[in-house]
Amino acid sequence: MSKTYLPYDPDQQLLLPGALREWLPEDHLSYFISDVVDQLDLAEITARYEGERRGGPPYHPKMMVKVLLYAYCVGAPSSRRIAARLHEDTAFRVLAANNTPDFRTISDFRKDHLAALSGLFLRVLVFCQRAGLVKLVHVALDGTKVRANASKHKAMSYQRMKEKEAQLQGEVDELLRRAQEVDEEEDRRYGKDRRGDELPAELAFREGRLERIRAAMAALEAEARAAAEQAEAEGKDHPGVPEDQAQRNFTDAQSRIMPGPGGRDFRQAYNCQAVVDSQHQVIVAAQATNQASDKQQAVVMIEETIANVGVAPREVSADAGYYSAKAVAELSALGTDPFIAPDKTRHGRQPPPAPRGRIPKALSPRDRMRRKLQTKRGRQRYALRMATVEPVFGQIKQGRGFRQFLLRGLAKVQGEWSLICTGHNLLKLFRHCRPLGNTTSPSPLTV
Repeated sequence: MSKTYLPYDPDQQLLLPGALREWLPEDHLSYFISDVVDQLDLAEITARYEGERRGGPPYHPKMMVKVLLYAYCVGAPSSRRIAARLHEDTAFRVLAANNTPDFRTISDFRKDHLAALSGLFLRVLVFCQRAGLVKLVHVALDGTKVRANASKHKAMSYQRMKEKEAQLQGEVDELLRRAQEVDEEEDRRYGKDRRGDELPAELAFREGRLERIRAAMAALEAEARAAAEQAEAEGKDHPGVPEDQAQRNFTDAQSRIMPGPGGRDFRQAYNCQAVVDSQHQVIVAAQATNQASDKQQAVVMIEETIANVGVAPREVSADAGYYSAKAVAELSALGTDPFIAPDKTRHGRQPPPAPRGRIPKALSPRDRMRRKLQTKRGRQRYALRMATVEPVFGQIKQGRGFRQFLLRGLAKVQGEWSLICTGHNLLKLFRHCRPLGNTTSPSPLTV
C-alpha cells in the first residue's frame, strides 16, 4: 500500500481569486509597515503628481513608500534587489498588491523624494514616543564608518594633482602639436577642405581627465580659503592653501578617506552618527558627516535630539572620541549630564578604585571627568553606552547587511542614513506592538 500525501498540484488553478491578506501570517511585518504608512501624511510626495496630466498614471506613492521602508527593514535596499523581490518574495508582492515597478522606477522615486522620505524618521520617532519606547533618561552617542559609493583608489591628493596636472598638460600639448602636424600634412596631401575639428580619442581622454583634476584642485583650494577665513575670525592661523595630503575623490567628491574598525585599514566612507535611547534602543537622532573625527559631534547630536523630541535627555554617554572640555560644558548647559571618557579604554585593564571624599577644587575639567567615571555611579552610567548604541550598529551593519551607501553626495547620504534609521525604529516599534500570541496588526497610534 503506497503512502498517502496531502494534495500537491503545482498546476492547480484557483476557483476563486485569493485575498492578499491570506498570503502571510496576520502579524507579519509587511502588514505592520502597511498600517503605519497608511497613517502617515504623504502630501509632500503626492503633491508632485496631483497637477501632472502628461504621460500614463504613475505607481501609487503610498505603495512605493511601503515597499521602500520594508526593504530597508529587511536589509534589501538596492533598487535591483527590490525589483527582483517584487516578483519572487510574497511579502513584497503583498505590499505592492502585485505591482512590479522596475529598478529604475524605484531608484528614481527614492532620489526624487529623498527629502520627504528622510522626514519620515521624525514621524516614526513620534510613534515610538507614543508607544513608550523613548524615555530620555539615558542616551548613548556613537558613530560608525559606512563605505561611500566610491573607491578609495579614485581619490587623489593635492600634491599628486599638481604633479598630474603638469604631466597631463604636457601630454595634451604634445598631442595638439602632433595633431597640427597631421593637419598640415593632410592639407598638403588632400587640400584644405577637411573640417579639421575631429578630436582624437587619446586627446579627449587626457583633456577630460585634466579638467576633472583642475576642478578637484579648485574645490580643495576653495575649502582652504574658507577655512582660512574661519580661522581668521577666531583669531587663529591658517595658510589658506590646501595641504599636500588633502584628498578629493572623483566619484564622490564629498566622501573622505577614513580609518576602518580598529584602524586596520582605510576606506572611502562617511561617518554616521546616532543617538540611541537606552530604554529600547530607539534612535532619537541620526546624522551623516564627512568628518572622520567625532570631536565636534557631541553637542551637535544632542541639539538634534532636543529638536527631534522636544526635551533634553537627562544623561548622555560617549567614548573618548567625543571628549573636549568645551563639549562637556556645553552639554551641561543644555541640561544633559555628560558621561564622556576623556581617555581611550584599554581592554583588560583593571579600573582604579572609586575615589572618596570631596572633589578637589584644583582639578582640571579632564581630571574631573576621570574622577566622575571612576565613581560607582559613573561606571554604571558609562557602561550603558556599550549596551545601548553598539548593538544598534551591529543590527544595522551585520543583521541587515548595510555596509555601503547606494547614493553619492553628503545630502543624499544623509537622506539614506535617515531611511536606514527609520527602518531600525520601525522594527523596534513592530516588536513592541506585537506581543506573543497576538493575531492582529496593531496601530502604533493606539498603543
